[in-house]
Amino acid sequence: MVARLKSRLDQLVQSYRTFATSRIALLGLVFIVFLSLVGIFAPILAPYDPTKLVDTRLLPPSREYLFGTDHIGRDVFSRIVYGARVSLIAGFGAQLLSLAIGMPLGLIAGFFGGRVDHLVMRTVDVFMSFPYILLALLLASILGPGLRNVILALGITGWTSMCRIARVQALSVREAAFVESCRAIGASDVRIIARHILPNSLAPITVVATLGIASAITGEAALSFLGMGIKPPEPSWGSMLSEAKLYLYASVTLGIFPGIAIMMAVLGFNLVGDGLRDALDPRLRRRALG
Repeated sequence: MVARLKSRLDQLVQSYRTFATSRIALLGLVFIVFLSLVGIFAPILAPYDPTKLVDTRLLPPSREYLFGTDHIGRDVFSRIVYGARVSLIAGFGAQLLSLAIGMPLGLIAGFFGGRVDHLVMRTVDVFMSFPYILLALLLASILGPGLRNVILALGITGWTSMCRIARVQALSVREAAFVESCRAIGASDVRIIARHILPNSLAPITVVATLGIASAITGEAALSFLGMGIKPPEPSWGSMLSEAKLYLYASVTLGIFPGIAIMMAVLGFNLVGDGLRDALDPRLRRRALG
């Protein structure tokens, strides 16, 4: 037991070293931390109420209004700041829901196989036969606008990737010698899955979950852009882009700032996801350290 814990600790240390030596991954982490702090301290950082009119419409960036004002006179900088909170909550919330649905189903399907595996994977095939954003748009139109409904729509439609990767990991681990030993001493299936299958599946699941947050942020922006996301006048980067498209000739910057914010968030999680993949995969880790 002690030797096993020491081995896992050594693996974690090596993974941390690999991640810490990746400048690209650290850059992504900086983006994530920066946007998270902006969202957390939005009431302090935002100089104005993001839903209230503050001045003349379509003012250019200035010392008083850092990003200018929008088409009805709201402060764009304040809306960007509060929009960070909305996007990150939607991204993490949707991915947690996808994780709660997809991971148990994938582990169960891979561990038991047979009819259980067939039923779960055919359900995955049905969900994957529809474009992700189209299915999310359908659910959002049924549930109605709002942050909670956006999280539900994205989480319910985004669990398939998590399920597939969890199933693959369960299939590769269930025949291992230590799993057979647990069966021989009478350990229950639930205990085997929780104590052995799940811990040995966490590395790829963590990578997929990190990349999934980026997809969920993009999905929330897309739903808000199409009018099925966050309720106006609450700030959302996607809805800000939708409003800006009608005024690009009058104010070019109106669409640039929310676009940059979405790019930073998505890029940050993608870079961190790639860094975690390199750090948690033993073959890639040896290559990075070598």
